[in-house]
Order: sequence, then structure tokens, then C-alpha cells
Amino acid sequence: MAYTLALDAMGGDHGPREIIPAAFRALERHEGLQLLLAGREDALKALCAREPAALRARARVLHAPEVVEMGEAPSSALRRKKQSSMRVALNQVKEGRAQACVSAGNTGALMAISRYLLKTLPGIDRPAICSAMPGIEGHTYILDLGANVDSAPEQLFQFAVMGSALSNAVEGIAAPKVGLLNVGAEENKGNDRVKKAASLLSGSRHLHYIGFVEGNDIYSGRVDVIICDGFVGNIVLKASEGVAEFITHHARAEFGKTLYGKLAAAISMPVLKSLQKQTDPRRHNGASLLGLRGIVIKSHGSADRLSFAHAIEEAIREVKQNVPERITAHLARHLGKR
Repeated sequence: MAYTLALDAMGGDHGPREIIPAAFRALERHEGLQLLLAGREDALKALCAREPAALRARARVLHAPEVVEMGEAPSSALRRKKQSSMRVALNQVKEGRAQACVSAGNTGALMAISRYLLKTLPGIDRPAICSAMPGIEGHTYILDLGANVDSAPEQLFQFAVMGSALSNAVEGIAAPKVGLLNVGAEENKGNDRVKKAASLLSGSRHLHYIGFVEGNDIYSGRVDVIICDGFVGNIVLKASEGVAEFITHHARAEFGKTLYGKLAAAISMPVLKSLQKQTDPRRHNGASLLGLRGIVIKSHGSADRLSFAHAIEEAIREVKQNVPERITAHLARHLGKR
């Protein structure tokens, strides 16, 4: 299968010095992959020249002289930076030259430009940010992770449809279990918005809605998709990353305090490495902007080459599974719109 991805090669905290090596790692792993690298031509070509010639033949640089800064207002990026690497990359998806775009740049700007260029799918009011959180068994998709901080019940229902479609497409789960994040599992818990969303979800004949779930269910593996507004979801995401760093930091500190600790660390190294791999946020990088007429993957802004490579892998999975088309089909059943 041949497919093309467009990369915003200037986005994020590290820019092309981490993104280009990640891009060529993906080319090495996937024979059918072609890449369009949007950014400042001189800088990108200099970095590409270090890579194998056979791989360079499948990567093309698209000159984009402007860069959307991480702290820039989305409205400013949308209006004033029409030659930014982010916009040039997204334009490749709009024009059909690429099947997906990956960017580690400004989240608000990426959402605004994506929505402007690609538009939303029929029946979707606003796109949502969705990512997989590692669990005891497999992982759980959670959305929204920050695109919409004040979501109406109808939008939470739309998030559920999109998350269920993504889980079905990428994981192959026939009827993904969907839960609504709340302060308790009882029916009388939560604010009016959450209760109304629960009523909409309960009334759907096509969703496998299991009711309210709590924060500790995110990592249990008993639910495939968890729905919340972006305010709550972003806090969940950042808190999870903080806990992973906390555990790693203190494990290293405690094992290094004494000779016995160092010996214990040496003996348990395989277990520690496995745990670190499972909790490393870099290995779970790559959030989908669901609800657009195209695939857009948001990488963490601080992504290094390993982390950005995982974001590219997520884009490849969604391209191979035709995620926007599957979401459209789900929407037609759930919302009655074609």
C-alpha cells in the first residue's frame, strides 16, 4: 500500500533536528511510505543530506518560510501566516496530495487551521483531541483532551460516536465499550451537562454505552473509550504525564541511594525497563484531531525523535484503516445524517 504523509517539520520545541530523524526512521520501517516535509528549505535539506540516499528519494521538501510559534495566538497564525510550515503541511491534505498531516506545533493554531482548511465531517460541531492511554490490559481512548473546554451534551455524544469509530477502526473492536467520565458511577452524580449527555448516550441503539466511569477506570482496561470535555481531559492528560515522571524519578533515586539498592536495581532491571516502556509518555505520543475531513495527528510539543516517530506511526495506522470514512459511516447511523 502506497501512501503519503505531510509533516510540519518546524513545529514543536525541537523542530527539524528531532523531526527529520523521526521521519527517516518511519521511511525505513514502511516501504510504501512517502513524506512531504514542510519547512525552511535550507535547514531541512541539510538535515536530510545526512540520511541514506535510498530513503531521501521518498522524501520531498516543501519550502515554507514561516513558522507558527508555540505561544502564538491561533487567530494570528490563521490570518497572518499563510506560508507557515503548519499550513503548508495541512494544505497537502486539503489538496489530496497527502492522506494525513503530523505536527508538534501550537495546538490551538493546528486546530484552527485544520478546521478552516479541512472542515468538519457532517454532523460534527467541533473536532476533538483523542489519544490512547495505557491500561492494565491494552489501552483506553479518551477524548476530548483539550480542544473544547466547554462542551455541550450533544457534543459529548458526538465525541462518543467518533471515539467508538476510532476504536473500532484501529483496534478492531466490534462494539467498543464507552464510558462517560464523572465524579461517581451513580446515576444521580454529576452536573446537569453530564447527566443530559448520559441520557443521550443511553438512548443510542448503536453505541455500547456502559454508563458513568471514574478517574481510576482510565487505566483499568475495562472500558475502551472514555468521554469528557476538554477542560477535564487536558487535566487528566497532564496529570498522567506528571505521575509517570514522578514514578520514574523516585524509582531511580531510591535504587541509587545504597549499594543494596543498586544491586536490587541490577537484578530487577528487565522489570524496570518494561515498566518504564509502558509508562513512558513518548511511546504513547500522537493524538488524533477527530471530526475533520482528513487525518491530523498532534504530537506533543516537547517530542524528541522517538516520540515524534510514534506520532507518525499513529498517522499511518489511521490512514490504513480509513478512519475519517469510518467515522462518517458511524455518524450516519448514530446521527441520521449523510
